[in-house]
Amino acid sequence: MSGIVVWADGRLRDPAEPVLSAVDHGVTVGDGVFETCGVVDGSAFALTRHLARLVRSARGLGLEDPDLDAVRAGVAAVLARPEGLGRVRVTVTAGLGPLGSGRTPGAQSVLVVAGPAAGPAPVRAVRVPWTRNERSAVAGLKTTSYAENVVALAAASRAGADEALLANTRGELCEGTGSNVFVERGGELLTPPLSSGCLAGITRELVLEWSAAAGLPVREAEPGELAFAVLDEVTAGAARLAISGSVRTFVPVVALDGVAVVAGEITRAAAEVYASRAALDVDP
Repeated sequence: MSGIVVWADGRLRDPAEPVLSAVDHGVTVGDGVFETCGVVDGSAFALTRHLARLVRSARGLGLEDPDLDAVRAGVAAVLARPEGLGRVRVTVTAGLGPLGSGRTPGAQSVLVVAGPAAGPAPVRAVRVPWTRNERSAVAGLKTTSYAENVVALAAASRAGADEALLANTRGELCEGTGSNVFVERGGELLTPPLSSGCLAGITRELVLEWSAAAGLPVREAEPGELAFAVLDEVTAGAARLAISGSVRTFVPVVALDGVAVVAGEITRAAAEVYASRAALDVDP
C-alpha cells in the first residue's frame, strides 16, 4: 500500500492496521457517505464545497451531521505527509450497527485516507446497459454503496475504456460511474440536470459557474433534453463529449464505444477557463 496515508480516531495509522469493527454499518450494509478531493500543491481542492456535500449526503441518509472539525483535522494530518499525494478521501459511516439494515444510533466512524492519483487526461468511455434510478432513496447522494459503479467500471475496463456512461430509467443521459458528463451540440455545452439522478458534482458545479462567468454557452440541460441516444450523435461526429470529476477535473472524451472522437471547441474553452480559475484558488 505504497503512498497511502490513513487517519482514524484522531491519529495517523499504519495503512495495514484494522481501524473499523467487523460490525460497522458502513461495512455490513454500506451505510455511509464519502467525498474525494483532488490534491493541489498539498491542499485538498474545493474542500469547503466537498464538506458541504458530505453533510447533505449524510442528512439524505438520515445520519447525524459529521464532525467537520474532526474531518478537517484528519485531512490536514494526512496531507502533512510528503508522499506525492494526488487525492484525499473522507468516509463517514453510521458506526457500529446490526447485521441487517436497521440502524443503531451511536458514534460515527470517520476515516480520512490520502494516496497517489494519475493527473487529468482525456478519457475513453463506453455505454453500459445498466441504469441509474432517478427516484431512488439515495439518488444524488454520495454514499459508500458503490457496487453498481464497481460492476459498470469493470465492464468498461474489459472493453478497453476508462469510464462507463449510464442512462436513467427514463432513457435520459445521466452520468458516469465517478463523473458527470457534458455534451457539446448545437453551439452549447450541456450537462444533464440533477433531476436525471446524477450526482451534483463539485467539478460540474464549478464548470457551470466559471464558464457562465466567462461568457461561454455552458448550461444545465432541461429535463428530457439529453436522451441517452444523444451519444449516437457523438459517435457520428455530430456532437462532442466531456466528463468532469474531482481528480480528473474537466477533460474531453476521445473515444466512445471504441470510436475515436475529438474534443469540441467549447469543451476546450471551458477546460481552459476551469484550469485558469482553479489555479487561482484552492478552495473556491
